[in-house]
Amino acid sequence: MSNIWPPAPTLRPGFKGNLQLTKNGELKHLLTIDGLPKDIITQILDTAQQFVGVAEREVKKVPLLRGKSVFNLFFENSTRTRTTFEIAAKRLSADVLNLNINASSTSKGESLLDTAANLSAMQADMFVVRHAQSGAPYLLAQHGPPHLHVINAGDGWHAHPTQGLLDMYTIRQYKKDFTQLRVAIVGDILHSRVARSDIHALTTLGVPEVRVIGPRTLLPDGLERFGVRVFHDIREGLKGVDVIIMLRLQNERMNSTLLPSAQEYFKSWGLTPERLALAAPDAIVMHPGPMNRGVEIESSVADGAQSVILHQVTFGIAVRMAVMGIIAGNNG
Repeated sequence: MSNIWPPAPTLRPGFKGNLQLTKNGELKHLLTIDGLPKDIITQILDTAQQFVGVAEREVKKVPLLRGKSVFNLFFENSTRTRTTFEIAAKRLSADVLNLNINASSTSKGESLLDTAANLSAMQADMFVVRHAQSGAPYLLAQHGPPHLHVINAGDGWHAHPTQGLLDMYTIRQYKKDFTQLRVAIVGDILHSRVARSDIHALTTLGVPEVRVIGPRTLLPDGLERFGVRVFHDIREGLKGVDVIIMLRLQNERMNSTLLPSAQEYFKSWGLTPERLALAAPDAIVMHPGPMNRGVEIESSVADGAQSVILHQVTFGIAVRMAVMGIIAGNNG
């Protein structure tokens, strides 16, 4: 197995400009945080702030996507991400269709583009796509009709932009100023599209020190070029940090030669109260989920006073509402 992150997906020959943006520089698709302007990231976070309160209303709906059709195309298993996208779309008053991949034509050999073309013919306005292959959402964005918007809900090892954005929202909610922070991302960096999206978002928003911590076998080569500091000792890496983002051990994406066992992983890399104590006293603990308790994180930490993990899930609905609302309004 190659110990590098996959390259960013390539665009069709002759394509010029940023595929994510309209000719007016507004957000048309959300495919990656890499290269996304800081002002658009900030716009999404500010818009999400307005949507957080919707959940507290008696009628938890706004009419922003009324008459629009959102198709959830999840070619990988997901509960948290698919559910929060569905809730977000329904709170925006959209019509939502969840495609049953196991019963779809793709299981019978139909290509991704043919499946998308048929769904577009059903007047889909927005695709939310999760796929095991890096670049699949790009393919749909490049070849879809002009009115179609595509949101990447995770593609291979490449990107998970809405998770990155909800992580940034969570950090901003608790820490306010990105330019004063030290942030540590711990664990299986190599297989983590969340880590990649978080790194791009943190550096774009001006975080002065982003640390990545993990065993050598689970760190991509050349990480320093992304503007991060690499640590192979968790105790050293956690000293004085303000935010700790623990990553799930990506068992489905790795081979067994990379780690001796989950138990050994926890001994060296799991977040325990003793290791958390090395961070700043008011440090927050995050995790994109689902958690493997006793592997990446001890239950007392996951459920402790410094954990904001459940808040991430709540904020994720508002952030996904913001992304869909902004994109649906930009057709230039």
